[in-house]
Amino acid sequence: MTDTITYSVPGIHCEHCARAIREEVSEIEGVETVEVDLSAKVVTVRGRGFSDGDLREAIAEAGYEVA
Repeated sequence: MTDTITYSVPGIHCEHCARAIREEVSEIEGVETVEVDLSAKVVTVRGRGFSDGDLREAIAEAGYEVA
Protein backbone atom coordinates (compact mmCIF):
# COMPACT_ATOMS: atom_id res chain seq x y z
CA MET A 1 0.00 0.00 0.00
CA THR A 2 1.34 3.41 -0.99
CA ASP A 3 1.24 6.30 1.47
CA THR A 4 0.41 9.82 0.28
CA ILE A 5 1.24 12.95 2.25
CA THR A 6 0.50 16.50 1.13
CA TYR A 7 2.08 19.60 2.65
CA SER A 8 1.30 23.28 2.26
CA VAL A 9 4.56 25.10 1.47
CA PRO A 10 3.66 28.79 1.02
CA GLY A 11 7.21 29.89 0.16
CA ILE A 12 7.38 28.09 -3.19
CA HIS A 13 6.82 30.25 -6.25
CA CYS A 14 8.94 29.07 -9.19
CA GLU A 15 10.38 26.02 -10.93
CA HIS A 16 13.68 26.45 -9.08
CA CYS A 17 11.77 26.04 -5.79
CA ALA A 18 10.00 22.96 -7.10
CA ARG A 19 13.22 21.39 -8.36
CA ALA A 20 15.04 21.98 -5.06
CA ILE A 21 12.24 20.33 -3.10
CA ARG A 22 11.93 17.41 -5.53
CA GLU A 23 15.68 16.75 -5.35
CA GLU A 24 15.84 16.76 -1.53
CA VAL A 25 12.67 14.74 -0.94
CA SER A 26 13.49 12.20 -3.67
CA GLU A 27 16.64 11.21 -1.75
CA ILE A 28 14.56 9.78 1.11
CA GLU A 29 14.32 6.00 1.05
CA GLY A 30 10.83 4.83 0.15
CA VAL A 31 9.78 7.98 -1.73
CA GLU A 32 8.38 7.04 -5.13
CA THR A 33 7.06 10.36 -6.45
CA VAL A 34 7.25 14.03 -5.47
CA GLU A 35 4.79 16.43 -7.07
CA VAL A 36 4.99 20.19 -6.55
CA ASP A 37 1.96 22.30 -7.46
CA LEU A 38 3.24 25.87 -7.70
CA SER A 39 -0.19 27.48 -8.09
CA ALA A 40 -1.62 25.71 -5.02
CA LYS A 41 1.75 25.87 -3.17
CA VAL A 42 1.55 22.22 -2.13
CA VAL A 43 3.94 19.28 -2.20
CA THR A 44 2.54 15.76 -2.52
CA VAL A 45 4.74 12.77 -1.73
CA ARG A 46 3.90 9.14 -2.49
CA GLY A 47 5.73 6.00 -1.47
CA ARG A 48 6.29 3.71 1.50
CA GLY A 49 8.31 3.65 4.68
CA PHE A 50 9.23 7.31 4.99
CA SER A 51 8.42 9.44 8.03
CA ASP A 52 6.71 12.78 8.32
CA GLY A 53 9.78 14.14 10.10
CA ASP A 54 12.10 13.03 7.30
CA LEU A 55 9.92 14.74 4.70
CA ARG A 56 9.68 17.98 6.68
CA GLU A 57 13.44 17.95 7.22
CA ALA A 58 14.11 17.45 3.50
CA ILE A 59 11.81 20.35 2.61
CA ALA A 60 13.64 22.50 5.17
CA GLU A 61 17.00 21.40 3.68
CA ALA A 62 15.73 22.70 0.33
CA GLY A 63 15.13 26.06 2.03
CA TYR A 64 11.37 26.00 2.53
CA GLU A 65 9.02 25.70 5.49
CA VAL A 66 5.94 23.51 5.77
CA ALA A 67 2.95 25.55 6.95
